Amino acid sequence: MLLGQDIYKKYDSVEVLKGVNISLQRGELVSIVGPSGSGKSTLLHILGTLDKADSGSTIINGVDTKSLTGKKLAAFRNQHIGFVFQFHHLLPEFSALENICIPGWIAGRGKKEVTIEATKLLKIMGLSNRSSNKPNQLSGGEQQRVAVARALINQPDIIFADEPTGNLDSSNAKELHELFLELKEKFNQTFLIVTHNEELSLLSDRVLHMQDGKIVN
Repeated sequence: MLLGQDIYKKYDSVEVLKGVNISLQRGELVSIVGPSGSGKSTLLHILGTLDKADSGSTIINGVDTKSLTGKKLAAFRNQHIGFVFQFHHLLPEFSALENICIPGWIAGRGKKEVTIEATKLLKIMGLSNRSSNKPNQLSGGEQQRVAVARALINQPDIIFADEPTGNLDSSNAKELHELFLELKEKFNQTFLIVTHNEELSLLSDRVLHMQDGKIVN
């Protein structure tokens, strides 16, 4: 599903990634752990096409993302990749249901089809009764579950999650862990998660350790 080969990245004179190789199979939930500054988030952003490597390649479901630019890259990202960040980045003027629908609408899918899919996802998230609520009317855990549903709306090949529980208390973090596992089983969904949360990493199929810009196991 994902193959990253020989990925290098430098910011000014600081070498952040030093030849990273990584692969994931469909339906795997893999966590990346390591100290701050080890390159975890930079790697995730490059693999997710939000940033460019200085050299190396990223192949997602057979597509070399280096061959895509501009609108083609944006369309590929929208349709094949889901993102969950530490902060949910929900649009405050839209309801929970509308926030989930937005990537589907951007992809040009029919409004009715996307709304039906988003309603199903809200049910899976345990938020059926919150569909018309704006983000400021939701708890932190509820906001993050809406963000997860938004990441799923276009049935992506892979979801990249960058410290998804970093802004949650332990109870909501545990619920989010369980949700990821449920989605992995229910949809055979592939996840690559950067986390400092040991409990989440232990629930993964594999844990990759990063240190000084390299994966060391």
